[in-house]
Amino acid sequence: MTNLIEKLAESVPSWGATMAYGEKTTVGGQELVPAALVIFGFGAGEGSGESPEGGPTPAGTGEGRGGGGGGYALPVGAYVAGPDGLRFRPNPIALMVVAVPLVAAAGLALARIVSAAVGGRSV
Repeated sequence: MTNLIEKLAESVPSWGATMAYGEKTTVGGQELVPAALVIFGFGAGEGSGESPEGGPTPAGTGEGRGGGGGGYALPVGAYVAGPDGLRFRPNPIALMVVAVPLVAAAGLALARIVSAAVGGRSV
């Protein structure tokens, strides 16, 4: 288990740029480089298989080990080469996915501030 965790930890620093930016591609005569918001995480653990009272757990004796990981990539747009130079072209659907929770949180915070300033009631 320890070797696996060490290998993952050693390889993580090289993932950033290669996961956030794709390979340069030509589409319709224009060169572009896709960009994404990438989030990932890993976890691992192990236990002795004993209950807090010191005896074996109902499932049996022995040690338990486990690990897992996951990730998510949101394509936010692409850098496109054109006559005016390099420009970022956003993905409107991805921007809405990111913006809706932020706008909702800002609206809720503003409503609470106004409510507290006006009458002290909470929303």
